[in-house]
Amino acid sequence: DVQLQASGGGLVQTGGSLRLSCSASGFTFTDYSIGWFRQAPGKEREGVSCVSGIGDTYYADSVEGRFTMSSDNAKNTVYLQMNSLKPEDTAVYYCAADHYGGNWCSILVYDYWGQGTQVTVSS
Repeated sequence: DVQLQASGGGLVQTGGSLRLSCSASGFTFTDYSIGWFRQAPGKEREGVSCVSGIGDTYYADSVEGRFTMSSDNAKNTVYLQMNSLKPEDTAVYYCAADHYGGNWCSILVYDYWGQGTQVTVSS
């Protein structure tokens, strides 16, 4: 079965950094698009960063230049390095997979979801 597990969240101060991990199993990792999404209380879940099956990477304008996706295919793991964190980044962060490997970073097309990990940035 396809399984995804996000981890690495925590409490940091403004300007701090965190690295989130998404561990995947049960599918051919490189054939899927992998995305990071986040949801703050009272807000819709939104795409943060996604990488397509062919390697095209997208970053939301709000995180461009601060967040970076990377992967370790041998470990079936995707990372989200988050630097220069702001209180506005506070949310539950989810990793997800799209089995078609497309490049639309939207919750509408992602098929598989892991449990979220809480990121809290204090002001």
